[in-house]
Amino acid sequence: MAKPPANHGKQWTPADVAQLKQLAKENTPTRVIGLKMGRTEDSVRAKAGENSVSLKPTNQSPYNRRKP
Repeated sequence: MAKPPANHGKQWTPADVAQLKQLAKENTPTRVIGLKMGRTEDSVRAKAGENSVSLKPTNQSPYNRRKP
């Protein structure tokens, strides 16, 4: 089994939530956010959902559409 992350089972602090929002704003991938914060990808997604933080990259167009 994989070793649990550093913050496994710990409560999220307001500073953690602020860091999550900042990383999401910078288009950081969810997996990388989890590694930086010592959390699992699932916990990052769950906390983002609770706080209405979008993890979708803002610099990519949908369906690979390119403007001519």
